[in-house]
Amino acid sequence: MTAILDHIHGRTFHGRHGTIKNKFSYNVDYIISDLSLCKGPLLFSRNKRNIIALFDNDYGSTYSSKARIKWVNDILFEAGFGNFITGKVLLLAQPRVFNHVFNPVSFWIIYDQLKKLRLVIAEVSNTFGDRHSYLCYNDDMSEIKRDQTLTARKVFHVSPFQKISGKYEFQFDISDKSVGIWINFRDGSKGVLATFAGRRQPLTNASILASVIRRPFGSKRILTLIYWQAIKLKFKGAVFNKRPEPPSKDISR
Repeated sequence: MTAILDHIHGRTFHGRHGTIKNKFSYNVDYIISDLSLCKGPLLFSRNKRNIIALFDNDYGSTYSSKARIKWVNDILFEAGFGNFITGKVLLLAQPRVFNHVFNPVSFWIIYDQLKKLRLVIAEVSNTFGDRHSYLCYNDDMSEIKRDQTLTARKVFHVSPFQKISGKYEFQFDISDKSVGIWINFRDGSKGVLATFAGRRQPLTNASILASVIRRPFGSKRILTLIYWQAIKLKFKGAVFNKRPEPPSKDISR
């Protein structure tokens, strides 16, 4: 079976609901992989430094040192979905660029043996180094389709300008050619719409070089943009909330 290692030159959008308006959009690079590969292009590595790289400990549990695929499988067993561990599991995430990474959100994409999308683990990180995941699926465990909305109660501190209340509404459109993800956070009349979309192409040395030429600072650039938007929100009058303790469990449903 051929290993999957694709590069997505995508675009993300964030738009704030409520009385204080704010929106922005920028280009970003993601990799989608089944993590089974032993090697890739010369400029890419697994678990060692390179121009870009995927390190297992950048994703998954912050409480466990288990191999990340084993961590996913354990989650499925504990949630009663052990029958899906024989399907393919893909990680959609931003890689390290020059050994630096920050992923506001990554996704574990879980298929059954018939290659139908059944579950998604949405893994959220904040700028304080905390991480929490939301397990998304249909109640009847049917295939996840583009026009369906999956919900999860917010339990994790992300933006200091949003309280830990309300819910997330997820939509996923993932194919062999492209990826589209919509996350609509709602807390009464307030909230944020976040989207990511892009076409898949094989990860190559040429695509890596094109990426680092256009966006040489990788996730450092993402962090700078996040802090810049925070400054703008503060000047617009948004209320700052202190960071609470993160949830004691890796994942919620």
